Order: sequence, then structure tokens, then C-alpha cells
Amino acid sequence: MHTTINNVVENSLAYENGIVKGDIILSINGKPVRDVIDYMFYLKDDLLNFKIQHDNKAQLFKIKKKETESIGIELKPFKTKSCRNKCIFCFVDQMPRGLRKSLYLKDDDYRMSFLYGNYITLTNLLPSDKQRIVEQKLSPLYISIHTTNNELRRKMLGNAKAPNILTELLQLSTYKIKMHLQIVLCNGINDGEELARTIKDLQKFYPYVASIAVVPVGLTKYRKSNIKPFEKPDALKVIDTVKRAGDRFKKRHGDSLIYLADEFYIKAEHPFPPIKDYGDLPQMENGVGLVPTFLHASRKIKLPKKIEPRKIAVFTGASFIPYLEDFSKKLNTIEGLSLEVFKVENRFFGPTVTVAGLLTGKDIVKAFAGKIKADHLLVPNIALRYGSDIFLDNTTLKDIEECLGVKVKAIEPTPDGLLQGITDGCKWKN
Repeated sequence: MHTTINNVVENSLAYENGIVKGDIILSINGKPVRDVIDYMFYLKDDLLNFKIQHDNKAQLFKIKKKETESIGIELKPFKTKSCRNKCIFCFVDQMPRGLRKSLYLKDDDYRMSFLYGNYITLTNLLPSDKQRIVEQKLSPLYISIHTTNNELRRKMLGNAKAPNILTELLQLSTYKIKMHLQIVLCNGINDGEELARTIKDLQKFYPYVASIAVVPVGLTKYRKSNIKPFEKPDALKVIDTVKRAGDRFKKRHGDSLIYLADEFYIKAEHPFPPIKDYGDLPQMENGVGLVPTFLHASRKIKLPKKIEPRKIAVFTGASFIPYLEDFSKKLNTIEGLSLEVFKVENRFFGPTVTVAGLLTGKDIVKAFAGKIKADHLLVPNIALRYGSDIFLDNTTLKDIEECLGVKVKAIEPTPDGLLQGITDGCKWKN
């Protein structure tokens, strides 16, 4: 297995040595290059002997670089390993037809976990994969646990051959591979005593288990299972279970280790822990600490007293609307600003999906049609495909502009991002 060069940066070391797009890297310093991870791993040397298939024949290219100097090669993405499980709560299986192809990809690839923080189940690792993880110290890895009760875990994964998860974690921790774990919690299945036991089992692998996130199962109106969403009493019980386990651990080790998704606190109408309890926010991408971070930043932000007159609209999902509305009161003290905040209900996936990141363009248009009075609409970029202007349903920002007749801009969903979107092109008048 070799890897193809997707692009060569102009005037880079590779460019100057005659390496071009479409060439295939066979080896670096005699080591075969299977993918971008091998490429990154072997670039640590200053003197590099590339064996490259160039003009349909293998050729050697000697490149000498400084320690931090870039070669200028961009590789073609590797084909990811698909998930073999049939999880009872799989979000992909709860999506309707007609969305873009990439949304139906069920990846369970340790390389994607190392490179991008994707969660894996450790159910499709070959012995050679494990050997590579150890040899190249592919750490940290992000791993879905759900429960340490192996019989229950196999049922939840829909995979009777799933290996013993505690054995897998022991092997990784033995070789000092750091891990961030997640427990997707299903009401009445792996919560309660099962959750308490799972947390207790996982704590034994500290410090190689660097964090544990407990997140609620995502349920859409298309689900075929009979899993029930968490209601307020259920969420309060989960908070109590995790807090007791976390407090005991913190007393012993001085580290929180276990974190609850914001959604549990919102559902339970329970105060969030202090921001300091989230440490360095290791599971923020998993919905852990997003709201507390926003609240903390909103209290510290410095606002202009006055800007040029402007009418702005902004929106979010049902779960975050109270926090955005509170912050908007502070923003509306800026002279010259008229800021409207809208809640967008998720009709596409159903009312149980309340986060802004899963809103579709069509639902946004429906929420604003005939109601928007603003000149500009700010869109949280988490609702868009990464690095693009496309929503889940293939609607684009331009489509929203044309439908609503307003200017549309994507922003970071933070207090600073919102303020920047508001003041973009405006002069501050303090």
C-alpha cells in the first residue's frame, strides 16, 4: 500500500526537486509509506531519501530540510475503515435519504481517531494495527466505550464478536497510549448502576485515560429503536451519579477526569459546574463545556459603546436559546445596534434534536420567512459543513440570502465571534 501526492506547493522543497502531483511515494528512508501518518512519522529526519514512482518508474529524490521546514507535499486522503457494528443508537441509521454521501459514512478507523479526534470502538483493529499504534505512539486516541459490561456492550454495538473492552484498554495503557473516552448514555440501558460501574472501571486506567465524557444518545424522528429520550428526572439522576464518582476521584487525584455533556444540565435545569472544573476542555467537541465556556467569555467580553446603525438577526437551536437571549440583552446596550434572536426548531430531524449544529437550511428559511426585519443574518458556522457554506440538506448560504433577501454571514458561535459578526465593517465609537 502506497500513497499518492495530491498537490505540491509551488516553490517548496518538493517542487524544486521535481516532485509533482500524481507521483506515488513508495518509501522514505527505506520505510514504506502507507498513508499520511507514515509520512508525518518519517519526516522527523532532516535528510530524507524519497523513493517515488515518477513518470511510471521508481526514482530516488534526496531532500535535505531544516527541522521545522515544510516539504510542500499534500497527500491524497486514505480510504477510511468502515464500522462493522450495528449500534442500537447509531445516528447515521436515523438519517433520512437524500443527504450528501459523506453523512452516511460510518468510520471506525484508528487513523481518523488519531488525526481528527473521531471516536472508534476498537472492534475492527488488526494485530498489525495495534502494533503500529504502539510503534508510532499514535496518541491520543478517542474511544467509544458505552459500558464495561461486555455482554451489554456487545448488545449495544450489535456486534457479538466485539472484544473485551477492558482488555483492549489495558493493552493500550500498558504502552502508555493516552485515551479520551466517551460513554453514549441510553435511558434505561447503560445508565444507573451500569454507568457507576463503568466509570469505576475506567478510572483504573488513569492517567492514560485522560478524560471520560458522558453524552446523551442522539435521537431523531426517524429512529427505529424504542430508546426513550432523557427527561428532567432522568438527567438529574445522571448528574448525581457522575458528580459522586467525579468528586471521589478528584479528592484522590486532584483531576476531574469525568465530564457531563451540557445537554444533561440543560435538560435537568441544573447549574453548570464552574468553568475551572472543566480543566483544559478536552471534550469540548463532544458538547462538553460549550455553554459554560460561552457564559464565561460573555461575562469578560468588552463591548463598544456605539457602532454605526445596523439591524442584525441571529439564531440558534432550542437548547441554547436562553443563553443567547441573555447575551443579546447585553449586546443590545450598544448604541446603533438592533439585534434580534430567533429560535429555530428542528423539523428535519425532529424536536428531540435541539443543537444548532444539526439545523438545516430549509428549517432556517421556514423560521425566518416573513419575520426577519434585519439587514444581516449571522449563521453559526457549526451548522455548516467544515470549511464550506453548505448545510446538512445541501442548502447554501447563498440560497438563504436569496430566499430571505438579506445578507448572510457565517460566524464562530462564541461571544467574540458574534461581536465580530456584528461589528464587521462598522466603526466602533467609544
